[in-house]
Amino acid sequence: MAWEVLSLLVPSSTDNHIEDHEGLLGKVRLYLTRKPPPSLEEKKKYDYEFATSTSFHGVHNIVRTKTKTRKALWILVVMGSIVLVTWQIRSRLINYFSWPTTTSVVVQYVENIEFPAVTFCNLNRFQTQAVANLSIVFFLWSIVSAVLHMFSSSDNSNPDLNNFLQRNQNFSIKEFTRNNGFYLNNSTLLECEFFGQPCNPEDFEHVFTEYGNCFTFNHINVPAKRRVSLSGRGLSLLFDVKQAEFTDEPSLGFVDAGITFAIHSSKEPPRFDGLGISTPVGMHAHAAIQQVKTIIQEYPWGECNPNIKLHYHKIYSTYGCLQECKSRHIQKRCQCLPFMLPGNGTECDLEKFYNCVSPMLYKMELMGLCSVGRHNSTCPVPCEETNYPTTVSYATFASENALKYLSIKLKKTADYIRHNLVYIDIKYHDLNYKMTQQQKALSVSELLADIGGQLGLFCGASMITIIEIVEYIFTNFCWMCVFLLLKAPEVPDWNTSDENQQTQKRRIQEC
Repeated sequence: MAWEVLSLLVPSSTDNHIEDHEGLLGKVRLYLTRKPPPSLEEKKKYDYEFATSTSFHGVHNIVRTKTKTRKALWILVVMGSIVLVTWQIRSRLINYFSWPTTTSVVVQYVENIEFPAVTFCNLNRFQTQAVANLSIVFFLWSIVSAVLHMFSSSDNSNPDLNNFLQRNQNFSIKEFTRNNGFYLNNSTLLECEFFGQPCNPEDFEHVFTEYGNCFTFNHINVPAKRRVSLSGRGLSLLFDVKQAEFTDEPSLGFVDAGITFAIHSSKEPPRFDGLGISTPVGMHAHAAIQQVKTIIQEYPWGECNPNIKLHYHKIYSTYGCLQECKSRHIQKRCQCLPFMLPGNGTECDLEKFYNCVSPMLYKMELMGLCSVGRHNSTCPVPCEETNYPTTVSYATFASENALKYLSIKLKKTADYIRHNLVYIDIKYHDLNYKMTQQQKALSVSELLADIGGQLGLFCGASMITIIEIVEYIFTNFCWMCVFLLLKAPEVPDWNTSDENQQTQKRRIQEC
């Protein structure tokens, strides 16, 4: 029936003789007058056929019931069902567009598991002899390493710094720290063992952090990643921090003696910034780690953005993203690149660090140029992340009996061992990993199934029913348009001559 109504609106090719200056309304009226519109009886017949044949349950009972009481009852039942299903569908849609999620936690046991990267630093950063008459180095390094911190401070003033920069224009804090900071060799790494196999200083890679020279075990450049196949065994190291040889500035907060280390993925840069695990001298640290993988949904279900890729890191991480963000802004503003940030560019000298990089870091923090957390921030949370939560316990190193043994073995006094040696054990607590996954609580298919269930429960309706109703509404709309077009008054064309108007009226009458 709908297609018959549409055929009334389709022009025939035999009417090309109508002049181009005739209005659109006149053309439509001319086409419609060729075939009379459906009568009121046909309209009622179509409504009755729809009501008796539709798959929408209850409607045919209203039409076929003879008694008024039953007809009213069925009207109430059908209207009540429509109200209930509308309320149910509305609540389902509101729930879906609140983007609900669920979190599943799965513990997967494996035969072997990849060992993480571990970065070690001395809490006393510089050699005492090198900084004896150059105390400004501590302040210089705090300015240089500020690019690694999540938040920067605006208080970087020092009256002696300008004089130092004028007298030492070619001074390189990078080379000074590399040559006069903490070093790793057989005298500072006394013992090293990984899963029963000996290791040596060559197995560590140098990296700059806020602690100066640091060294990473199982770094990203290792050809084959180290794995362990037994819990309770891993990496064991004995450090000599050489307190007499290395020192630091207590006024800047460096008051401890020992080793600090960070456990991280080999594909991510080490992050300390208050998150390192410190082990004081004369102590044995037992670090039990666990691998936790976290998967977060993209927006609007979660806060991650899978479209963000990093240029200088293997995988995306918030910390790595912040480094690259700072690198871009500093390079654009200062026309140089801090050596501790990733990228390619001219290295910033100390004057640029003090006069441009440091103020720019504070401006970036103040203006929020490198924001973190939300999906629309510069550095949202990663969609996939691997962390290594660590449980650390300490014991005094070493016992009285062990001191005698170590004194003979290492040729060092018991007092020296208690004040300079640090023993660290890092191993997996269990041979498994925990996966925490954020999942969509409701998918599109589940939403459609839920809505379909509500329609079927209250109205006995399906997709076919919806198509029937759409067709019925569309057909009635077409009939309404035909009726309005035929009853609409003619709009005179004031631009045509009287002769053309008479000719046009005569043609309409002939049709």
